[in-house]
Amino acid sequence: MKTRKAFTVLELILAIVFVGIFVVLFFLQKQSVEAMNRDEKRKVSINAMYYALEEGYYTEHKYYPENIENAETLPWIDPNLFTDPLGINIWDDGGNFSYEATNCTDGKCKSYTLRATLEKEADYIKTSRH
Repeated sequence: MKTRKAFTVLELILAIVFVGIFVVLFFLQKQSVEAMNRDEKRKVSINAMYYALEEGYYTEHKYYPENIENAETLPWIDPNLFTDPLGINIWDDGGNFSYEATNCTDGKCKSYTLRATLEKEADYIKTSRH
């Protein structure tokens, strides 16, 4: 009598379940890694804006701008850094970046706060040095 070697229905179901679990875990981990990468890009952008404000704008004008209206306000950095991973610029509403100037008189401000809303961590905040 010849015996055939084959998988039982139970073995096939268990294999499918395990593969399904691994696929779900893979995609969950992938989404988490992508969110952390977007957060890192936000931090890089905020740091670039911070140093442009401190080393460029403040050094040249001895005050901070009341708002960042466009890329020409801070020509020292790559204009792409003003755009968050959602595609929204810092001067537009609804993005992950915000610039709040304080102690302003006639468009000349003494301090500011830069903020990036992150997905995996608390907000990333930089405040004026002077």
